[in-house]
Amino acid sequence: MKVKNIVVEVKSIEDTLKEVKEVMGKIKEGKLVKKKESISFNNIDIMRKVLTNKRLELIKVIKKHKPKSIYKLAKIVKRDSKSVHFDVKLLNKLGMIDLKTTEKGRENLAPRVDYEEIDVAIPI
Repeated sequence: MKVKNIVVEVKSIEDTLKEVKEVMGKIKEGKLVKKKESISFNNIDIMRKVLTNKRLELIKVIKKHKPKSIYKLAKIVKRDSKSVHFDVKLLNKLGMIDLKTTEKGRENLAPRVDYEEIDVAIPI
């Protein structure tokens, strides 16, 4: 990942398609297109359902404690390891955390956060 900030934005499908069309036009013209690192949601309700307080807490704890496994992360936050595992996998699919494979006897997935802040953009 190795980015300073992650941008989370609320953007309609129409706006997303418009942006894709603009990028494709620039590519056809042979212009360079700057890579954009962001996570978009169709509306604020979906964003709130995905980025819950418990999931945001996991991100903070991972950044601060650098747990060696998802199980150890669950112990730190005092939550059921199955629930934490589900949340970690979801955050990983979104690109908000990385999972590093470690092997000491048995294979573990160590969650990592490589950015400093989450910037939220909500159009008004």
